[in-house]
Amino acid sequence: MDMTTVAVVIFVAAYALIISEKIHRTIVGIIGAMLMIILGIVSQEAAIHHIDFNTLGLLMGMMIIVNVTSETGLFNFLAIWSAKKVKAHPVKLLIALSTLTAVCSALLDNVTTVLLTVPITFNIAAQLKVDVKPFLMAQIISSNIGGTATLVGDPPNIMIGSAVGLNFMDFIFNLTLPAIIIFFTTVTILVAMYGSKLHTHKELQDKVMRLNARSQITDTVLMKKCLAVLAFTMSLFVLHSQLNLETATVALTGAGVLLLVTYHHNEVMIAKVLSKIEWLAIFFFAGLFVLVGALEDLGVINKMAELAVAQTGGDVFKTATIILWMSAIASAFIDNIPFVATMIPLIQHMGEMGLANLEPMWWSLALGACLGGNGTLIGASANVVVASMAAQRGRAISFIEFMKTAFPLMILSILISWGYVWIRYL
Repeated sequence: MDMTTVAVVIFVAAYALIISEKIHRTIVGIIGAMLMIILGIVSQEAAIHHIDFNTLGLLMGMMIIVNVTSETGLFNFLAIWSAKKVKAHPVKLLIALSTLTAVCSALLDNVTTVLLTVPITFNIAAQLKVDVKPFLMAQIISSNIGGTATLVGDPPNIMIGSAVGLNFMDFIFNLTLPAIIIFFTTVTILVAMYGSKLHTHKELQDKVMRLNARSQITDTVLMKKCLAVLAFTMSLFVLHSQLNLETATVALTGAGVLLLVTYHHNEVMIAKVLSKIEWLAIFFFAGLFVLVGALEDLGVINKMAELAVAQTGGDVFKTATIILWMSAIASAFIDNIPFVATMIPLIQHMGEMGLANLEPMWWSLALGACLGGNGTLIGASANVVVASMAAQRGRAISFIEFMKTAFPLMILSILISWGYVWIRYL
């Protein structure tokens, strides 16, 4: 077999093992990546180059900030405060947490958002003794929908904006409306699906309503430091493109500053905080980047994209449709970052060849790549992070379990996006 065939076999085998869950996905990712290197498909230097350290740095930086903040009792406070605002009603809580997740994902990024909101969700579910999984499912899906709406919400949007010269307001003007429509449609369906299962006892609701939220804050001084650093970090996220800073730099700067002002000489606490980083998710991502990068080097992803676009014969509507659906399906199963990196020059080349109206292509790519992440548990960074956090708390979400609910919702969101692109641009 030639190298391309071997690489495809390794890639397909790795995904089959991930889907079957016979072996933990982190082990599959590491071994799959090492096989690509050992068999000479990709060199170690090239493999390291393919690992997106910006994504990993962002994850680690925000995990550190969240872990330090969790020591203050702030998440318990927010859990009780949120529950009391909706009278501790589980269905209303699902709507409230989904909305909070979508809005925060649009303003920050979806990975940061789930790192902040998932601990709250676990606390609320524990207080009301309800199944946490419907809340986690809703938050994963909402984070990817919210991240679609703005330039900073999801890495594909950042890449497209940078390559094409689109600014923050361009994304607001073109993508926020479909994101809102898709969000309300999705949450309505989730409530219909899970509403009958989300029940708690009146005594537990009354007990939650009697709780004193402020009493949950165990360290006011540390909390103030955490909130100040968090506000500083979020401000940098909003301004990072103007400051020419990558998101990993922002997150790790915030993490470093927080460790400096809290545990500057406490080696035990520093080690404790660092040990709580979701290392399983970090190493899975590293392996996945190498697996996909090997296919990218061999031209497999590029050939697939060119073959699909060639079928349109230069027709704008057909091309936009192909890009939207291909991006969605591909992003459900492979990381959308290398896929978008391949598609950007391809679309630009189409413009050079005479395709005059490229605007629908860019928005189709953004909608497909971001929303397609909802298709499977490995479709987006936020999905993997939430799954890892859930597994560590004894509430593992299986690949098939997630896909049964999320994949049909993803297809519906792409149908809505397809209608939007057609009405708005074509």
